[in-house]
Amino acid sequence: MVFMKILELKQNIFKENEVTADKIRDELKKQKKLMINVMSSPGSGKTTTLLRTIERLQDTTRIGVMECDIDASVDAVTIENGGAKAIQLHTGGMCHMDATMTQQGLNEMGMDDVDLIFIENVGNLVCPAEFDTGASINITILSVPEGDDKPAKYPLVYTVSDVVLINKTDTLPVFDFNKELVEQRIHELNPNAQIFYISSKKDEGFEPWINYLKEKMEEVNHG
Repeated sequence: MVFMKILELKQNIFKENEVTADKIRDELKKQKKLMINVMSSPGSGKTTTLLRTIERLQDTTRIGVMECDIDASVDAVTIENGGAKAIQLHTGGMCHMDATMTQQGLNEMGMDDVDLIFIENVGNLVCPAEFDTGASINITILSVPEGDDKPAKYPLVYTVSDVVLINKTDTLPVFDFNKELVEQRIHELNPNAQIFYISSKKDEGFEPWINYLKEKMEEVNHG
């Protein structure tokens, strides 16, 4: 049946991607480098959050960012101006990054002068969650204006995320956003997910997130 062939092809694609992703993780582990995959809806504040993170770490950590978009190069320019090494990846219409794309990006960016790599994935809460990029840590940024029901509507991305950054907390007085409810929804899907509240615009709440990154870098360096 045609349907069965399509399903089988999809399974083969996922399996091949997992093999490539595992190879990337093994190689980065040998090199004592940490790669983090950043996912979110468009407009949640991924780039601004990365800029604030870079500001706090750039004196002690060499940072590289792979900016992944369907088109344009605005974010890569912004990140470079913010003090990190950056490369723009165009996904050719694809709504996600996969492990092969990640490997191509790493090869092009060069790994000799970076210790911490961020993948700023395509703005989408569905496709990016389905493909392993080879990153050791997955994070999702959820902005307050999106609503506390996002984990219920898009469960997979929260299931695969080690960290959820809840951004734009400066807008909490304006929007009907229940912190207890959103945490409950996230932890029902992923009991081990760590949740941090930040405001990238106001540059507030970053200390717990930065401490988390420093701890993970220490684990990589002494692992």
